[in-house]
Amino acid sequence: MTPPPRFRAAIVSRIKIMADLDIAEHRRAQDGHIRLRSADHEVDVRVATLPTIFGESVVLRILDRDASTLDLARLGLDAAALAHFQPALRAQHGLILVTGPTGSGKTTTLYAALQTLNTLGVKILTIEDPVEYRLEGVSQVQVHEEAGRTFATALRSFLRADPDVIMVGKMRDADTIQAATRAALTGNLVLSTLHANDGASTVIRLLDMGVPAFLIADALRLVVAQRLVRTICAACREGYEVSADSLEPYGHTPTGHGTYTLFRGRGCPRCDFTGMKGRVGLYELMPVTRPMRELGKGPTVDEVRALAREEGMLPLRRAALRKVIDGITSVDEVLRVTSDLT
Repeated sequence: MTPPPRFRAAIVSRIKIMADLDIAEHRRAQDGHIRLRSADHEVDVRVATLPTIFGESVVLRILDRDASTLDLARLGLDAAALAHFQPALRAQHGLILVTGPTGSGKTTTLYAALQTLNTLGVKILTIEDPVEYRLEGVSQVQVHEEAGRTFATALRSFLRADPDVIMVGKMRDADTIQAATRAALTGNLVLSTLHANDGASTVIRLLDMGVPAFLIADALRLVVAQRLVRTICAACREGYEVSADSLEPYGHTPTGHGTYTLFRGRGCPRCDFTGMKGRVGLYELMPVTRPMRELGKGPTVDEVRALAREEGMLPLRRAALRKVIDGITSVDEVLRVTSDLT
């Protein structure tokens, strides 16, 4: 659909009203949320406006409860990854960080983790901007900066409410990060997101933002780095043979197989002739082990990454290639989303 330009202002204003945004504000970015219902089907829409030199840009992100799943086992985590994730979620305290670029599914992973923890007798508090999914049994708080309710101030008030689990939607500034880190040391399990490329760079990012090394060592329990890749259309997938050696330049470790049967999509009406339909998560889980806690005050990214691999961490690129070999996605798709990784 391409509406005529004369409808632009009316459409933007209508979207703002539905998202409970200020229709008179055109000079700053705004974020909001719309809940739509059609018959018995409910869809959440996240709204982001941005002023540009040509007028306001509006982006709508569709969060379909029926199309997505809040189950860790169905997001793309394999058995080895769950073996790291689930013990961290059972801990009484500590900090779990989910990292990755914008749109990589970090918030969905956090919600799935909260669903795992959401049982009778466990008090869960969240501070979000905006609240993307409503979770029954979870006390969710919306950021309201004009009223003084920021991530950092909400975290401080949470500690007086006797929670078991705290979820912080975003680590935006040093105050929020330090408050979350200290909360993780005082008997709370804290989950949050951070923009970082992988697990090793997350540690360096925390140091750069002023969190003392001893606090990171004591509080940080697990880092989950992730990306989203498109999956091959099941209706038009076809197999083809490749030699195992051809995957080695991409980081695949030789296993003695002469050839692999990989898959690709031919393209069909069901996938709009793209060969891809649906998405799945790629995950790199970096548990913070005792040797990693003893690295010292100023480790480099390479030192953290090397030690993490020695401790059994499967790098994101290798985890992605496993999904290629399993016939879930393609080599081109993996290279597209992991081009900045090794």
